[in-house]
Amino acid sequence: MTQSQHPNATAVSFTLNGVTVTAQADESILQVAQRQGIEIPHLCYTETLRADGNCRACVVEIEGERILAPSCCRYPSEGMSVTSHSKRAMTAQKMVLELLQSDAPKTNQLTPHSELKHWCEKLAVTECRFPERQQPAKDCSHPAITTSLDACIQCGRCLRACREEQANDVIGFAGRGSEVQIIFDMADPMGLSSCVACGECVQACPTGAIMPAGDVGNQLADKQVHSVCPYCGVGCQLTYHVKDNSILFVEGRNGPANHNRLCVKGRYGFDYVTHRQRLTKPLIRRSDAPKHIEMDMDYNNPLRDFREASWEEALEFATKGLKKIHKKQGPNGLAGFGSAKGSNEEAYLFQKLIRTAFNTNNVDHCTRLCHASSVAALLQMIGSGAVSNPVADVADAEVIVLIGSNPTSNHPVAATFFKNAARDGKTLIVMDPRKTDIARYADHVLQFNPDTDVAMLNAIMHAIIQLDLVDHNFIEQRTEGYTTLKKHLQDYTPERMAPICGIPAETLYEVARIYASAKGSMIFWGMGVSQHIHGTDNARCLINLALITGQIGRPGCGLHPLRGQNNVQGASDVGLIPMVYPDYQRVDNAEIRKKFEALWQTTLDPNPGLTVVEIMHAIHDGNIQGMYIMGENPAMSDPNLNHARTALASLKHLVVQDIFMTETAHYADVILPASAFPEKTGTFTNTDRRVQMGRQAIDSPGEARQDLDILLAMAKGLGLQWNYTGPRDVFNEMRQVMPSIAGITWERLEAESAVTYPCSHEGDSGESVIFQEQFPRAGGKAALIPAAFSHADELPDDDYPYILITGRQLEHWHTGAMTRRASVLNSLEPEAVAMVHPDLLEQIGLHAGESIRIRSRRGEVVTGTRSDRGLNPGQIFLPFCYYEAAANMLTNDALDPDGKIPEFKFCAIKIEQA
Repeated sequence: MTQSQHPNATAVSFTLNGVTVTAQADESILQVAQRQGIEIPHLCYTETLRADGNCRACVVEIEGERILAPSCCRYPSEGMSVTSHSKRAMTAQKMVLELLQSDAPKTNQLTPHSELKHWCEKLAVTECRFPERQQPAKDCSHPAITTSLDACIQCGRCLRACREEQANDVIGFAGRGSEVQIIFDMADPMGLSSCVACGECVQACPTGAIMPAGDVGNQLADKQVHSVCPYCGVGCQLTYHVKDNSILFVEGRNGPANHNRLCVKGRYGFDYVTHRQRLTKPLIRRSDAPKHIEMDMDYNNPLRDFREASWEEALEFATKGLKKIHKKQGPNGLAGFGSAKGSNEEAYLFQKLIRTAFNTNNVDHCTRLCHASSVAALLQMIGSGAVSNPVADVADAEVIVLIGSNPTSNHPVAATFFKNAARDGKTLIVMDPRKTDIARYADHVLQFNPDTDVAMLNAIMHAIIQLDLVDHNFIEQRTEGYTTLKKHLQDYTPERMAPICGIPAETLYEVARIYASAKGSMIFWGMGVSQHIHGTDNARCLINLALITGQIGRPGCGLHPLRGQNNVQGASDVGLIPMVYPDYQRVDNAEIRKKFEALWQTTLDPNPGLTVVEIMHAIHDGNIQGMYIMGENPAMSDPNLNHARTALASLKHLVVQDIFMTETAHYADVILPASAFPEKTGTFTNTDRRVQMGRQAIDSPGEARQDLDILLAMAKGLGLQWNYTGPRDVFNEMRQVMPSIAGITWERLEAESAVTYPCSHEGDSGESVIFQEQFPRAGGKAALIPAAFSHADELPDDDYPYILITGRQLEHWHTGAMTRRASVLNSLEPEAVAMVHPDLLEQIGLHAGESIRIRSRRGEVVTGTRSDRGLNPGQIFLPFCYYEAAANMLTNDALDPDGKIPEFKFCAIKIEQA
């Protein structure tokens, strides 16, 4: 490569088709041409992938050079003269297109979105003078993707998307010369390969050689609707392609959190909205259908205990039952569970309804079961429960610490950025009791003993202090409590903690040195940190670690608890938790309470309400007798499900608002059919603190109503006088009481799709990196708070010798209500399966695939098995999305004293052949 072919370091002027133009730094000839509105055919090039110059369709003529140059990867130099439409260049361009078209099937079954077809039509390449090649057979072995390599032009876009964007390394080239072809792994059928069905290759393919299964790509959409993904907290932006009120397929959009990328759930998990089990009419429990404490829901006939009703009857029945309990029991006889799947506007109205119609703060949602302990520690020590830096800041970091998280399954698109960063030379440190897929990209893997997070993290901090790697200036100027913390850490030497946590002392010293010495170190954590009775202490250790090294308040460093559901951050921000109003303003603060009373024109309860698990205990005690549950499924998500289901069955009146007959709806007295994610418009806040616009793409089926409309109808039936005409009105009210989003307008979100808070004034760009100068605590300093090592509530013993770890798997999400009704996702993972170390399987006389019975002190499940060497032999991993083997039948409902989060990630079990 000559110097002129390297990217131009600064702006240069050159001539393009006789016109003087300017190329910005690192801008290729093709990019300049596109900016100038000059069309040059191209097939292997796309904005999101590294330019390869593979197809040669984009060749241009450069004065003084003997050969034509591919404009996609050629960079101009000062004074260069380039012609894209000379006779020589266009003859070459047309020849390339004709040759590529000769490889395509003569039946012309290319997708109507084919870029090859587009450029052939543009350049009038209508005939092909070359013989047709031997066409390879179509591969339909994968549930999500069909490969028709007869349409493949070997452009390499799918390979680069798989390897360089998603870092999955499934696709490659095999053969030589005319025998070159795309293969999956070792030339396996795609359905038998290691493909994780992210679909990045589908989106990258320019010809339809790799397409969504079922040939949906051959259909032309009526409209395209820009929205966001309804699953995890990454908040990927996407585009729905819609025809006849049905979603044909989904593509990633260039949002700040995903850069066009999606995972298997975001790309293929959308057809649950048309599942035959969608609720389309209001339902009331039959008078002869008592609630069964033992769950006996008939999944083939889930509506057997209910009768259809009109909306008028159902709403009257729902509100009348709640008002009756309110009159008899008082405000605290009622409670509400809102949803982290719904919009900010829905969550805001739900908590407002519970507080103003029920007159109680007994309102909560699933963040209590995800990151409550993380938020408790962050609020206590830093003054804010928000992440300090976005995921994308890994590009500016030197060191990335990932602890208690399995991002390749739980946050797959975020995982791609971690993998990309590792391949770019960043140091990735993975800490987890289970060795997950992300570990193969890590420089250091600390597979510590379960339940010993505090011991390990305190030892690392001890080493940092011992090696004098603390940031003394930062500690003095921006923190308080260092002397106490330093004294506390004296006993946590790496040598003493090594046998406890299972990590050699020298490794602890090395990790301490790497983390503390880097110019920028970021810590990401998941529910493997938070879902313990010492989850708040786990988070305290991570916060202390960042503070004593000054690794916070700058790009490329900081603290980031990865949010689990699509709107956990937003639902918490708008007050869907029992102790705070919107923007985390305490309900027991008289001045704050008066402000909300004035806005809402009511008198509010001054006492913090009960949390999710506490509400279940209160139902058992007879103190709570009525509930309104919107979009939550505690009969699957709560710990100790026998206890939770008994509580739900004993309620005198339960109103459920949902899209399916969930396990929780089985216990309802009245069910209100609601809207699925693509059927409504509203705002959602991702794990990066980005407020994004989700837009309605299709209409709801039957008589199902918008969630917001149902809330307004319920409010009216409960005696509230609300005058909202839609989500815009609700959002404008939220801005009045939430300083963090006061500067974000609805119109701006419609135009920009994403704005990061805090954004206090209109026109502000928003702050992606916070805590740069001070922390939002009294005095502006962060508090260093020691955390003492303690054990789980329930340890293994002779009767229950193994440890159960629960979590999610790539193809399914939360309790499975949506993903198990998505055809592709359920085809990929249709049955419950426990991950077991092969040595343990051999010990109990089983082979992978055979069934085991898992027992705890609270219940038992029977499930299939899969071999997993990432676990230690004494551990079992069980996803919690399968109703037929509900992991939470086993889990412990012991609570963290600060975050009130249950201990999902650790309980004692025994196993046996089923």
